[in-house]
Amino acid sequence: MNNEFQPKLISVLAEGYSLARLKADAIAGLTVAIVALPLSMAIAIASGVTPDRGLFTAIVGGFLVSALGGSRHQIGGPAGAFIVLVAATVTAHGIEGLLLATAMAGVFLMLAGLLRLGDYVKFIPYPVTVGFTAGIAVIIFSSQITELLGLTLPAREPGPLIEKLPVLAEALPTLNPAAAAVAFLTIATILMLRRFRPSWPGLLIAVGVASLAATLLHLPVETIGTRFGGIPRSLPVPHLPSFSPELAQAVLPDAIAFALLGAIESLLSAVVADGMTGRRHRSNIELIGQGVANIGSALFGGMCVTGTIARTATNVRAGGTSPFSGMLHAVFLLVFMAVAAPLASYIPLASLAGVLAIVSWNMVERPAFAALLKSSRGDAVVLLATFLLVIFRDLTEGIIVGFTLGALLFINRMSKSVTVMPHEEESEHPLKNTDSDTVVYRIGGAFFFGAAATVGSVLDRIADRYSNLVLDCSAVSFMDSTAANVIAGTIRKAEKAGVRVFIAGANPDFRHLLETHEVRSPEVEYVETIKVARTLIREARPPEA
Repeated sequence: MNNEFQPKLISVLAEGYSLARLKADAIAGLTVAIVALPLSMAIAIASGVTPDRGLFTAIVGGFLVSALGGSRHQIGGPAGAFIVLVAATVTAHGIEGLLLATAMAGVFLMLAGLLRLGDYVKFIPYPVTVGFTAGIAVIIFSSQITELLGLTLPAREPGPLIEKLPVLAEALPTLNPAAAAVAFLTIATILMLRRFRPSWPGLLIAVGVASLAATLLHLPVETIGTRFGGIPRSLPVPHLPSFSPELAQAVLPDAIAFALLGAIESLLSAVVADGMTGRRHRSNIELIGQGVANIGSALFGGMCVTGTIARTATNVRAGGTSPFSGMLHAVFLLVFMAVAAPLASYIPLASLAGVLAIVSWNMVERPAFAALLKSSRGDAVVLLATFLLVIFRDLTEGIIVGFTLGALLFINRMSKSVTVMPHEEESEHPLKNTDSDTVVYRIGGAFFFGAAATVGSVLDRIADRYSNLVLDCSAVSFMDSTAANVIAGTIRKAEKAGVRVFIAGANPDFRHLLETHEVRSPEVEYVETIKVARTLIREARPPEA
């Protein structure tokens, strides 16, 4: 099997898997499962579906992500980044539409991996990822204000932030002090445990404390039991999502958005794990594994699956050594659901909203955001454009516009890095001043379409003023077809003017590219160095009388 498409699980087994590693992975898997239990339910509720679907996603999808993916430490499950997309899909197309979109996204992810598109996701500019993540955090927090304060809305809460804020402001008189107190208790407990007992499972303890307080004090707050009737104690029987050409066409944009966001989120998570461990993930098999996991999640009634940065980092810090930790995390979640399902009915929704409030705060990379605002005007524009479009327009639109602006910024910067100037180094034995019929120009840097106009204008000015033109390409680090076409145009103009042209220092790849653009002998002479070109020019000059 091609190593590129070999799951990391197979690599781990080939290395030899010991009992000591199994113990370490079991401890890490249990730690992550404790974190994932309340978080999966909170994300599902915030996405407009029942909490059990979040657990189905974490169990089935999480197991398949670890078993079939390209990272040793990746933890898969429902992610906060999908909340807005999933909620919009459920509102427009119902649960069956969500399941079909999730399965279709899985197919798209598998195709992306097979086509090796995972290699290109890494080229998404850093300001885009920071702005996108911060925008998602704002959206998640705004979606939890109703539950945090126990507000009663006259109608369904609007999705867009601009429409949501006036509705929330009008509903402030309906604030439920008990719900707000439960949310505050949850947030305070998490922060205190993080400060004084960072090794303890803060999320689960905070939810447990809030649930106990709400139950013992008979607080008038909504719980999982009062709104959803609790959660089941086992996985459902797998079944295919409802399918029709009309429904598939309707959810196609959602499926594409799921796949795009899932690819970005999962590979970013894998990169974070690589940075923490010194390992390297396999991006294309990771996408294939994510694709299979999304299809599996849809079959069991779950929603979108992706690699999750926070849970993956928790896995690494807890000592996970292989994909078995992620697989065991899914097994532990299944055990928790089977044993403790009745207790979930007592969890206040305000407490889960408090968990997501903490998650959204942690998602914002505040030092990176501030640094990018100060680094350069271009980076700040990309960052803010992505951030604001994600909040006020659309997630996918924010990514696309941010990436486009980042690409244009890169092209502009690279175009300024190319140089084209007269060559005047004495060490090359320059022609004497009396040799006014020859000019030597050196091109350096990345000679590509972004710099083609600048270089072309310089060459056009000098191509027909001399009898001999030497272009030194030895310092060109990259050349594309547009650049080759510019040189071809210069050669044609020089040929009409009777100018003899030399190209010095072109490596075999550059020469092949130039020759495909008709830059061939005898119109141009390829030489190894400028010195050789000057020697040929002198030899062709008639002897002095």
